[in-house]
Amino acid sequence: MNTDSHLDAIDTRIIRVLQTHARATFDEVGEQVGLSASTVLRRIKRLEEAGVITRYAAIINAEAVGLGLTAYLNVRLEKHTTSHKRSPMDAFRASVLTWPEVVECSSLTGEMDYLLRVVVRDMAHYSRFVMDTLLRHPSVQDCKTSFVLDRVKHTTALPL
Repeated sequence: MNTDSHLDAIDTRIIRVLQTHARATFDEVGEQVGLSASTVLRRIKRLEEAGVITRYAAIINAEAVGLGLTAYLNVRLEKHTTSHKRSPMDAFRASVLTWPEVVECSSLTGEMDYLLRVVVRDMAHYSRFVMDTLLRHPSVQDCKTSFVLDRVKHTTALPL
């Protein structure tokens, strides 16, 4: 089920419901899509097994748990380094996975190599992360930061 051609209209409606209310019961989903709870259960299991639905998670308000600053960091890596047996990209990717402040990391085309979304308590926390962690990484050549002033739209739902 790697392409949307394998999803029928009912699968898509089920996914839409789950994207906005993942804790809905099978009965509740069934009411919204016009199916019985047992049929919804079978379809959801099939979507999970096919890798369309990969996991369920609670979405936390970062500010409510003391993480009031979000920044996007464009990171450029050194192209060659003798300090690692692995490539700079492999070393960087492995490190990013261990940094809790990084909640998203994407490889990019263009001038910079990666885009990180970093969530921290405040500017002091951000400064410690950049100075003590990111810029000390042997693969990192440069970074440029943009701070989030206002979140205009934030969704985890895909446009199905």
